[in-house]
Amino acid sequence: MTRVAISVEGETEEEFVKQLLLPHLVEHDILVTPIKPGGRGGDIHVGRIAPHMAKLSWGFDAVTSLEDFYGFRHLLPGETVQNLEKRIDTAIGGHNPQAPHLVPQFAYVQQYEFEALLFSAPSSFGFLPGLPGLPPTALAALGAIAGQFSTPEDINGGFGTHPSKRIEQCFARYRKTLHGPLIAKNIGLAKIRSACPRFDGWVSRLEAL
Repeated sequence: MTRVAISVEGETEEEFVKQLLLPHLVEHDILVTPIKPGGRGGDIHVGRIAPHMAKLSWGFDAVTSLEDFYGFRHLLPGETVQNLEKRIDTAIGGHNPQAPHLVPQFAYVQQYEFEALLFSAPSSFGFLPGLPGLPPTALAALGAIAGQFSTPEDINGGFGTHPSKRIEQCFARYRKTLHGPLIAKNIGLAKIRSACPRFDGWVSRLEAL
């Protein structure tokens, strides 16, 4: 079985990997382990992620990441998600020149935020265990947001309009670490992949390992 470390931003991504990616990838003989970098939570930048991934290369057969583009610190002017991923990949070798040659390593940064994946099926917000269903007006508002974009991953990352902020405006009780993985599980990995091409490409790359 191929052992893959995933550098994750926080508890939400950690639970998402455990609840959705792990069961799926085990069927492909891939065992994924989410690992948070040391230091303060939310303090995400290339200088923190790259050495963490380089260190993980010594104990796994492959290393990747699952971080949010929104809130990433020290971005270059006009930087895209794709360019950021390339910078992380290049920086890994700077912290450990042997790392890129030991095992496959490739950064994945979610455009623009984990919550973008939840817009794959806004109706799933109405089935949260232990909470009363969202009113039809809130579900309709979430659906209207999703309908404005070609894919959920295109929902923009501006201040006040990034995916999680839009969810909070419709669902005031939304808590990222609690509700995010639950909603994603309600949606299901297959539906998320079909709606989110960048995310699907990353999962396909993991399957190919």
